[in-house]
Amino acid sequence: MCQLLGMNGNTPTDIVFSFTGFATRAVEHKDGFGIAFFEGPGVRCFVDHHSAAASPVAEMVRRYPIRSRHVISHIRKATQGRVALENTHPFVRELWGRYWVFAHNGDLKDFRPKLHAAFRPVGDTDSERAFCWLLQELAKNHASLPDVSALTATLRELAAPIAAHGSFNFLLGNGEALWAHCSTHLHWLVREHPFREARLQDADLTVNFADHAAPGDRVALVVTQPLTEGEAWQAFVPGELRAFQGGQALAV
Repeated sequence: MCQLLGMNGNTPTDIVFSFTGFATRAVEHKDGFGIAFFEGPGVRCFVDHHSAAASPVAEMVRRYPIRSRHVISHIRKATQGRVALENTHPFVRELWGRYWVFAHNGDLKDFRPKLHAAFRPVGDTDSERAFCWLLQELAKNHASLPDVSALTATLRELAAPIAAHGSFNFLLGNGEALWAHCSTHLHWLVREHPFREARLQDADLTVNFADHAAPGDRVALVVTQPLTEGEAWQAFVPGELRAFQGGQALAV
C-alpha cells in the first residue's frame, strides 16, 4: 500500500521534518515518490520513479526547506501500472485556470470510465484515471471555480462511486484547500499554539515546534499512518471526506 502526506497551513511552512520521517517508509514502498509544493498559483512538482530512500531528488527535498502553504507527497508501492516516471504521483492538471494536484493510495478494480479529450491519463495507473475523471466531473458540475464548501459537497458525491471499485484514499489540492478522502487508513492533526515537542516514529529526530513557529501559525497534516509520537493524531472514518483550509479542518 502506498503512503500519503499532505500539509495545509495558514502561513508558508517547510515540511523537512515530516518528509524526513515520511521518506523512511520508502524502504518498503520503493516504486517511486513525488512531492508538490504550491507557491501562489504555481506548483513545484518533483517526482522520481526510484525509491525515496535512495533518490537524489528526495535528498534534495530533505535538505532544501521550500516553504509552502500547501504540500502533497506520495510514496508508491505499485499495484497497477509499471514503475515509471509517468506513473509516479502526485499528478498535476489544470482546471478553471488553476493547478490541481492529486495522489492516491489504494487499488481500484475495473475502473475504466469514459474520459473526454480534456482529461486523459499519460500513464496507465488506476490513480491517474480516477484523477482525470474527478476533474472531468467537477467541470461538468460547475461552470467556474466554486467555493470550497461547494467543491467539498461535489467531491463527496464523486468519491463514492470510485470507492466502490476498491480502496480510494486520496489527497487533492488546488492551492486554496486540501481535500482528503479515506477508504481504509488516513490520519490528521492540526499543529497550533501552544506548540510542543514531537518525535518522529520512523527516524531518530525530535523537534520542539515552539522554537520554529510564531503564536499565530497553524498547520494541518494528513498522513496514511501517524508520523510522530506525542501528538494527537485523529483517524478518519472509512468513507469520510474532509477539507482543510488555512491550517484547520473545516466542518464535515
